Amino acid sequence: MEKQNVKTSEEKTSKRKTIKRILLIAVLVVPVFLLIRFIFPTWTPKIPGSNSISELRSVTVNGADLTLMIRGTDKENPVLIFVHGGPCCSEIPYVRKYQDELENDFTIVHYDQRGSGKSYRSGTDYSDVTAKTHVDDLIAMTEYIRDYLDKDKVILLGHSYGTYIATQAAAIRPDLYEAYVGIGQMSDTIHSELNTLDKCIAAAEEKGNQADAEELRSLKPSIQNGDFITPRNYVRKYGFGARKIDDNRDYSLAFLFGTEYNLSDAAGFYIASMKYQDGLIKEALDHPISEIVTSLDIPVYFVMGKYDGMTSPEAANEYLDSIGGEGGREMVIFEESAHYPQFEEKQEFSKWMRETFKG
Repeated sequence: MEKQNVKTSEEKTSKRKTIKRILLIAVLVVPVFLLIRFIFPTWTPKIPGSNSISELRSVTVNGADLTLMIRGTDKENPVLIFVHGGPCCSEIPYVRKYQDELENDFTIVHYDQRGSGKSYRSGTDYSDVTAKTHVDDLIAMTEYIRDYLDKDKVILLGHSYGTYIATQAAAIRPDLYEAYVGIGQMSDTIHSELNTLDKCIAAAEEKGNQADAEELRSLKPSIQNGDFITPRNYVRKYGFGARKIDDNRDYSLAFLFGTEYNLSDAAGFYIASMKYQDGLIKEALDHPISEIVTSLDIPVYFVMGKYDGMTSPEAANEYLDSIGGEGGREMVIFEESAHYPQFEEKQEFSKWMRETFKG
């Protein structure tokens, strides 16, 4: 028995020493890793092929340095310009994993909007940046891309808040765009938020979470007044944010291990979100896109996830029906998605894009 007790004691001592070694290594290695990641040079991996393109670069647009990423297997393919949402939530850090199939048929351009992510400049005040600033930047960026890639027109895609910017750009300069695709399209913002609120209340009641349902009901007057949006923690909790991806995990892994972003860029991402996001959201609440753009003279496609609670498919459909002008109008619903159909059902989205724009 004494030998057994001695052996157990030795094992415990050995385990404690092992744990101490691991902690010591972590204390030494983690700070070094984070420091390296903070200054880590960034790039986007090369795509094989003599006519491919894969670039991560900065361009000056309307006096601001904006970072863009261009990827595609063949520069002769049609060009897509993606306008990210948030506001202030670039998709450059992690988007490659979701657009690999799309790169075979299109040359894809993403850019970080002024004051966000890789387009954030420390010490610069972006408090005067409004949706109009972003619209003007998008138009100038489109003109640059059109010349740089030698295209007469490009296909414009907006996602979430990016649709607020892209819809306005398409209305102002339809000559630049072959078509407009609004993914998670914004519409009458208050109407959209009330739809989402009702869905969250119904989902909470279905799961027996009466406390959640009562709290959500208490927010209805503020949402009706345009003072507030349905809390995104509840939207995500009840499956109306993303159902088949984890975008927060995608961001975290990309910031720590990705090639397009380092921790300095991540800092710009979070600083912009904390300082400027609320003001841009309030602007969209006060001035809904459905009142700003009532006519578009190009083909328009609204691509919505069936379970989207960030932007309501029902409100988007009503908005689409109200848009005048020349060109076709089509509502496309992805049956297994919430707010990210282009990611949650990437194969189906790539197929739809290919069939729609390449025949």
